[in-house]
Amino acid sequence: MEKEPLSLYELNALVRQALNESLPDTYWIQAELSDVRSNATGHCYLEFIQKDARGNNLIAKARGTIWANVYRMLKPYFEESTGQAFVSGIKVMVEVTVEFHELYGFSLTVVDIDPTYTLGDMARKRREILKQLEEEGVLTLNKELEMPMLAQRIAVISSSSAAGYGDFCRQLEENPYEFVFYPRLFPALMQGNQVEESVINALNAVNDHRDDFDVVVIIRGGGATSDLSGFDTYLLAANCAQFPLPIITGIGHERDDTVLDSVAHTRVKTPTAAAQFLITHMHDAAVSLEELAQTLISSVSVRMDKEHSRLSELTNRLPLVIKNRTIREGYLLDQLIQRINVGIARSLTNKQHRLMLLEQRVNDASPERLLKRGFSITLKDGKAVTDSAQLKAGDVITTRLAKGEVTSEVK
Repeated sequence: MEKEPLSLYELNALVRQALNESLPDTYWIQAELSDVRSNATGHCYLEFIQKDARGNNLIAKARGTIWANVYRMLKPYFEESTGQAFVSGIKVMVEVTVEFHELYGFSLTVVDIDPTYTLGDMARKRREILKQLEEEGVLTLNKELEMPMLAQRIAVISSSSAAGYGDFCRQLEENPYEFVFYPRLFPALMQGNQVEESVINALNAVNDHRDDFDVVVIIRGGGATSDLSGFDTYLLAANCAQFPLPIITGIGHERDDTVLDSVAHTRVKTPTAAAQFLITHMHDAAVSLEELAQTLISSVSVRMDKEHSRLSELTNRLPLVIKNRTIREGYLLDQLIQRINVGIARSLTNKQHRLMLLEQRVNDASPERLLKRGFSITLKDGKAVTDSAQLKAGDVITTRLAKGEVTSEVK
């Protein structure tokens, strides 16, 4: 006999009835908050998550609701008691009822909260990672890098299929100032268990070509807050903190703040906000350059006017300067001529005196003077005899006196 099949609604109705009968009470549970948000009516919608104690993998997740009448009392009570905002990333102990709706499925409705329960594991891990990076002296290294004035060459780390990447590129391309940007995608997984490894590999690829880029942008589209856990790891944060180029992150939402956001040079909310940051930065640079150009033009104009006035003044002074210089140089020339004449006269006098002394010495040494003083010269064959060995018997010699000569024969 064939059984009559159930409709999906009928099956879900059976599940709802079974849960109401088997789980009729309220239950205290420990879980981490994720994707907390409230709407205009005052209702709060969130996710409860639980992770593997040995890793960062989700092992349980449930949709939760806090109705407005409860949320108005529960939220300020919790925040006043703990000093912590009621946001994603904290671990809480809440009292819930188990609900199942034929259309919306399984959910937990919060009716009470225990504010004495500790902060969530995610927030604790973030603090521990940031503290470790601070102790290692690398926490603010990327923030201390100077953003290039013209940040046009952009290494983008994102999923190639993500809508956020398309929004980012479109925002850059359609900027109202018509600035030119050169984004280049380095694909990476932006959700799941391989986020850390994938993003680090992309960073390594960028680092291999770091001279080709001005900044790095890590962007991610929408998604649940619980999918951001891959950006809360020490290894990824350490790589980003020590990266040689400024890193801009746009991976979450306004209410989320990951460890990666904390170490990056600049953190914005979304991919489009990252693009707008770069556009604004370029606009500010353009304004500064324009101001510098105007200042330069003004300075050049003032300097030209000043130099023109100076040149006119020099031109007017030039005839007088030339006249004064001519007079001065003429006076110096006269002095120089006088000094030359005095020098020449002095030199001639000295030379003349020396010449007279030499003449006197020559005259004193002349043979005529010696002969007058009683000396004589003996000649043989017209040559002076200075040694008796030069003579022999029978030689005829001539003796020259001051007055006259005497001829003799050697015996």
